[in-house]
Amino acid sequence: MDKNIKNHILFVDDERDVLDGLKRMLRDMRKEWEMSFAESGEDALEFLANTPCDVVVSDMRMPGMDGPQLLSEVLKRHPNIVRIVLSGHSDKEMILKSVGAAHQYLAKPCDAETLKAVVEQACALRDLLADDSLQGVVSQLASLPSLPTLYFELIEELKSPDSSMNRIGKIISKDVSMSAKILQLVNSAFFGMPQHVSSTSQAANLLGLDIIKTLVLSTHIFLHYKGSSKTEFPISALWDHSALTAICAKEIYKTVSHDTKAIDEAFMAGMLHDVGLLIIGTNLNEKYEQALSLLQNEEITSYDAERKAFGSSHAEVGGYLLGLWGLPQRIVEAVFFHHNPSKSSDKKFTPLTAVHIASAIEADVRQSEALTISCPVNERYLEQIGMLDHLPKWVEVCQKVLGRQEENG
Repeated sequence: MDKNIKNHILFVDDERDVLDGLKRMLRDMRKEWEMSFAESGEDALEFLANTPCDVVVSDMRMPGMDGPQLLSEVLKRHPNIVRIVLSGHSDKEMILKSVGAAHQYLAKPCDAETLKAVVEQACALRDLLADDSLQGVVSQLASLPSLPTLYFELIEELKSPDSSMNRIGKIISKDVSMSAKILQLVNSAFFGMPQHVSSTSQAANLLGLDIIKTLVLSTHIFLHYKGSSKTEFPISALWDHSALTAICAKEIYKTVSHDTKAIDEAFMAGMLHDVGLLIIGTNLNEKYEQALSLLQNEEITSYDAERKAFGSSHAEVGGYLLGLWGLPQRIVEAVFFHHNPSKSSDKKFTPLTAVHIASAIEADVRQSEALTISCPVNERYLEQIGMLDHLPKWVEVCQKVLGRQEENG
C-alpha cells in the first residue's frame, strides 16, 4: 500500500453519542486514518458500495440489521475488509452469531490505545500480505478444516453424557484448526482474560462445555477436511509434522528457560506454524502444487517458489490469518518468520527460535520436505542472537523426541 494513502476505517453504531465519543477519542488519528461513521448496518453497506475501506468496526446490537448480519454481508461483498466487533453486549448468543464473520472482538468501554493498536495491527498485516486476491481468500475464512478422525472424535465426546472437559481439551490440542479457532475466541475481549492464553486445554476450560457444544454442534464453526476431486492435500502428514514440531519446539525452549507461558507459546506456535500451507493446500490447491513443482524442477528456494506460485509464502499467509484473529503476538511472529527468522526485529531467543529449529530438524530427520516446503536451519540467525553453540544440543533434543515417536508408532 502507498504510504501516502491513509487507511480508511468505518465505525458503525446506532447510538450517535457513541460515534461522537469515538470521533473525540480518535481525533489524534486524523493524520493517519480516514474515518467514516454510520448509524446503521444498512447505511454502512450503502457507504461501502461506493467507498473502499480497510477496516469495519461495528457494534453488535443494533435495530434492523444487527452487527453479526452486517459483518456477514461485509464478508460476502467485500472480503478483503478486516471486520472487528466493538460492543458492550457480551451475551453468548450474540458472540456466537458473529463468530464466523468477525476477525476480532473488543469490549466497550474500550480505551483509545487498545482500539488504535488493534486497528493499526490489522492495517499493518494487510500491507505485509500484498496480494489482494490472497488477502481476500484468507480474510473470508471463518474456520479451517480439521483432520476427520479428530473432528468425529470431538463430536462423539461432546454428544456423550459423560463428556469430559479434560478429554475435549486434549482432542482440540491435537488439531491445528481447532486450536487456532479456540485461541481466537478465548483471547477476545469478551472473555476478559487478564493476559493472552496460549494453551488450548486452558482455552477450552475457560470457554466451557456449553459454548464448545454450541460452536461445534450448532454453529458448525469446525469442519472436517473432505478432500477434492483433484490432487489430495496430505492433511494427515501436515498434522504429524505440526504435532512433532510443537513437541520439539517445547523441549527446545525448556533447555533455555523455565518460563511456562513462553513454553506454551513455543508449543502452540509449533502446532500452528504451517497453518498457511493448510490454507493454500485446501483453498488454492493448484497453486500449492505449482510451488512444489517449481521446487522440484528448478534451482529455486522454497520462499521464491511460493512467491512465484501464489505471490507470498505460506508462513506469511499463516501469520496473516492468526494476526487477523488476534492470537498472541509471539505466536503470530513465530508463524510469520519461521522460515526467515533473521527478518524478525527480535534479536534474542524467543518461541520463533524454537519453532524455526524444530521445524527444520523435524523435516530433515523425517524427510517431510516434500510436504512442508521446508528450509534448513539458519545458522547465521543463531549466530546473530548468540545461540549457535546451542544447536548440537537442540538437534539431540529433537532426535530424542522423534525417536520416541517412532518407537510409539
